Amino acid sequence: MYEYAIAWDWLMFAVRWLHVITAIAWIGSSFYFVALDLGLKKHPALPPGAHGEEWQVHGGGFYHIQKYLVAPASMPEHLVWFKWESYVTWLSGFGMLCLVYYAGADLYLIDPNVLDVSKPVAIAISLASLAFGWIIYDLICKSPFGNDNTRLMVALYFILVAVAWGYTQLFTGRAAFLHLGAFTATIMSANVFFIIMPNQRVVVADLIAGRTPDPKYGKIAKQRSTHNNYLTLPVLFLMLSNHYPLAFGTEFNWIIASLVFLMGVTIRHYFNTTHANAGNPTWTWLATALLFVLIMWLSTVPKVLTGETADAKVSAVQQSFITAEAFPKVRDTVLGRCSMCHAKEPGWEGIIAPPKGVVLETDGEIAAHAREIYLQAGRSHAMPPANLTQISDEERRLLVSWYESAVSGEKIQ
Repeated sequence: MYEYAIAWDWLMFAVRWLHVITAIAWIGSSFYFVALDLGLKKHPALPPGAHGEEWQVHGGGFYHIQKYLVAPASMPEHLVWFKWESYVTWLSGFGMLCLVYYAGADLYLIDPNVLDVSKPVAIAISLASLAFGWIIYDLICKSPFGNDNTRLMVALYFILVAVAWGYTQLFTGRAAFLHLGAFTATIMSANVFFIIMPNQRVVVADLIAGRTPDPKYGKIAKQRSTHNNYLTLPVLFLMLSNHYPLAFGTEFNWIIASLVFLMGVTIRHYFNTTHANAGNPTWTWLATALLFVLIMWLSTVPKVLTGETADAKVSAVQQSFITAEAFPKVRDTVLGRCSMCHAKEPGWEGIIAPPKGVVLETDGEIAAHAREIYLQAGRSHAMPPANLTQISDEERRLLVSWYESAVSGEKIQ
């Protein structure tokens, strides 16, 4: 059964790679079309119904692009749709959520010191929050309140702040940030699936039937596309944050997440303004830098990372690793080779927080991370980096035999 851990790790790698590939495709096409839309030029010689045009050069060729605000007079023979980039990004991201946070709920999703619930309950809360978030967002956008875009954006920001705080009251800090990103990404992808694409299909159907499309469908799609434009960069930050415990593992993590959404606005405002040839608002970079400095300060005040405490509960699976015959030697090895970095207060020069928030000081902490120890220090030489602590081949074999003997005949969760 210990080979299951290796296969599972490769599966996570494959899904993560797919997620990154499709996210690049989605974000790239989205940012391109936003820049294109903002940079369109108008002149009297445009065809009837055309809103603007753009000449571009790339890869040794010239491109002449025209945009119709509602639709052209007739249906073009070849029409390219941009949708699967969004769908596969969400599906692969949800796959990662299942593989890492649902399958590993005891370690990554549930913090008994925050909310002591069972795995099924924690997963149900997670799924419900994603669905509930889209429903509420969609209802607000479709209500009269959503007719004022500025008012709507401000309200949505404060909703995201409340959600950021709420997730930190439910899950581990790492899972809270990941869920805030998933919450936002679900809204973005659902905008494409439930609003933007159906509206475009209505327009295409009208063209085929010889009817004049209603401009309202384009206006609604444009509003949701604008929301996606400003939410993209914060989602990227939140998805990357699981590698940086100073972001997710501090007392003011929900405030940090809230400020990240503001940085997304300032950065995109700069690019949107310059692409529209409406100025060069360099002040946005100063604002972004100041927000980032504030985030850095919040991450160290106070200088105590939240997380699992010494008396945290130990699950039955973790107990099997602690009671294994080789555990005393394993504990000595981990404490001697790993804990100088993976400690609440790391002793290795230049490291101010445990990498990825992983602390290996107590029996429970070592058992909780048995799979990671097995894969990264036993079956591979990924840890310690460059073998700086000189872990021997014999010690690596000890870690492997400890893990494999403990899981023998038992399915790894």
